[in-house]
Amino acid sequence: MTETVIHVEGLGKRYRVGERERYLALRDVLTRAFSAPLRRGPRRTPDYLWALRDVSFDISRGEVVGLIGRNGAGKTTLLKLLSRITRPTAGFAEVRGRVGSLLEVGTGFHPELTGRENIYLSGAILGMSKREIDRKQDAIVAFSGVERYLDTPLKYFSTGMQMRLAFAVAAHLEPEILFVDEVLAVGDLEFQKKCLGKMQDISESGRTIVFVSHQMNQIRRLCQRVLWVNDGQIREEGSAGKVIASYETSLMRGAQNGQGDAGASVFLGWEIAGEGNTLKDGLKQITLNFMVSPKAGVHRGHFGLHIYNDANLLVASWGFEEVMLEPGLQQLQIMLPYLPLRPGTYTILCSLYNGGNNLTGGHLLEVWNAIPFLAVDTLPLSHQQDNWAGLFNIPADLKTVARVEKKA
Repeated sequence: MTETVIHVEGLGKRYRVGERERYLALRDVLTRAFSAPLRRGPRRTPDYLWALRDVSFDISRGEVVGLIGRNGAGKTTLLKLLSRITRPTAGFAEVRGRVGSLLEVGTGFHPELTGRENIYLSGAILGMSKREIDRKQDAIVAFSGVERYLDTPLKYFSTGMQMRLAFAVAAHLEPEILFVDEVLAVGDLEFQKKCLGKMQDISESGRTIVFVSHQMNQIRRLCQRVLWVNDGQIREEGSAGKVIASYETSLMRGAQNGQGDAGASVFLGWEIAGEGNTLKDGLKQITLNFMVSPKAGVHRGHFGLHIYNDANLLVASWGFEEVMLEPGLQQLQIMLPYLPLRPGTYTILCSLYNGGNNLTGGHLLEVWNAIPFLAVDTLPLSHQQDNWAGLFNIPADLKTVARVEKKA
């Protein structure tokens, strides 16, 4: 059986809204006790917020698990509870193994100490001996890229430099479990690539990673399983592709404010033949089936099919003329030799005209935001950085060919 290293049951964290956390001395406690009878007026009812409530899951040794969700959903609170930074209000979490946490830039560092001294401080917090840290210090410094400033107090480091050093320490001191929050967004593209490669190496060595990111392609590349956190609870968990598709569909549906109409008079639904609404392989031939039921016949009509990505950018579009339809239920089939879209969630927009198109005086029957959305669950094949990955998911190979000198 696979060993469970993180067991969470009924976990919850409650905060009092508007209250500052104070550290009271004995003098403060006595003053408050003696002055209590003199206070007048009604007491204000406290306002509580459950940042996390009734969360339960298990993570096995060697798993790479992603946490996704909107800002404020409770992801960081969950990592803080697992890292023992804060205590739960309800439930419990068992974490078995040495933990390394990278939740906020500078966590575990002291601003007055130098970069080198902070390496030893973080190592000691993780329970490592000085000899272990001595052995790995060169690798940590080389990975972080801040060797020139290593003997400078940390308070003079930029945010990006602090994050570089913090990740290098957390990754090289061999924790059995590594918690990583959205701190990678601080680094430049080159360092993000190094961090993702290092986390891949850590996971392949049998250690466990819990990773928070708003970059869905990073989650797809690293994680086998994903937990979708919403309003302090686990809304869905499962394979990365399935859960990410549900999450992105929810975001796009919210952005459209319910403009899609599944009960339209002409369009009734759609599917990828044999695959539902999820595209598993964009490099093979696929068939898109659209179920329609026009009340009257369509003569020499126009059918428009448009695909938009999550940034509302048109990525593919087709127009079909001379469409002939009888009244009643029937199916429009669109055969595509391939559809190499990047992994993600896409909106399909359909239009149907009778007697021509919008330029030739045709009569518009309907414009339909297709429900459900198109989910592309394929392995990312383009550039590893989202900013450079483009629109399409096309494989490529690089080969170096020796230069051949032309003879005179």
